[in-house]
Amino acid sequence: MTQRIQVALGQVRPVLGDVGRNVDKHLQYMAKAREQGADVIVFPELGLTGYQVQDLTLEVARPLSHPDIHRLVRESRSLDVVFSFVEESDAHLFHISSVYAAEGEVRAVHRKVYLPTYGMFDEGRYFAAGGGFQVFTSRLGATGMLVCEDAWHATSPYLLAMGGASVLILPAASPARNVMEQGDFGSQAFWRQLLQVYAQLFGTYIVFVNRVGLEDGVNFFGGSGVVSPQGEWLVEAPALEEGLYLAEVKPDAVRRARYTTPLLRDERADLVWRQLGNLLDGRTPKGGLAR
Repeated sequence: MTQRIQVALGQVRPVLGDVGRNVDKHLQYMAKAREQGADVIVFPELGLTGYQVQDLTLEVARPLSHPDIHRLVRESRSLDVVFSFVEESDAHLFHISSVYAAEGEVRAVHRKVYLPTYGMFDEGRYFAAGGGFQVFTSRLGATGMLVCEDAWHATSPYLLAMGGASVLILPAASPARNVMEQGDFGSQAFWRQLLQVYAQLFGTYIVFVNRVGLEDGVNFFGGSGVVSPQGEWLVEAPALEEGLYLAEVKPDAVRRARYTTPLLRDERADLVWRQLGNLLDGRTPKGGLAR
């Protein structure tokens, strides 16, 4: 594992429903990232399809074997790439998926576990939920992937960190909501604080890539960035602007963070297992005392 890895953030504005055009944009950004010396590039949630696919799902869905997917995977021979799309399984289930490709091959696929179906969100109506979280080896080290809403459930990064992940990759399609006095959006401020806490608690890098653009009346704020294991934003992309942004990841920073603040070392997975078991079989009522 190299000591410094250049990670590129492809903060793009996808075109709703036009997979071919979005693939072309991904390839253009990959070429720019190579020119700038990047080792890995990460794109937002549903960057190949647009977010509000809804009744377009059947049209935009692709199996992993589809030529559109192969075009991106082939280009990973000299640059690792993380991209997201509507994946159609062999059983014709439709997932919001994120793929990590390297050396011309698919190395990992994460299917979004938590599908928001409240307020303006309607994902549970169109998509199937993924079944869990996996840690895999990439040039970044032990790596885990989340997709947007997954990160709003504290158990998701917890499970990946406990599984050994030192880098969390997080594509998102998060809308701009609640303009604040300083010009930020409330949703952007929430993400910023949440990811800083996760990075410090688990001693991990977090690579967050959020899309931009207006789609069916919804504006997406961008604000992509990389958070260090010390909770520092190493780079933070501007709101609402499409662009390519780079940050440097140093695996040794994880080593130092976990030595100076050994929260993972002291975590009690056995206790969590017992307490969850008690909750599931009804022996510990929520809010009650453990027996």
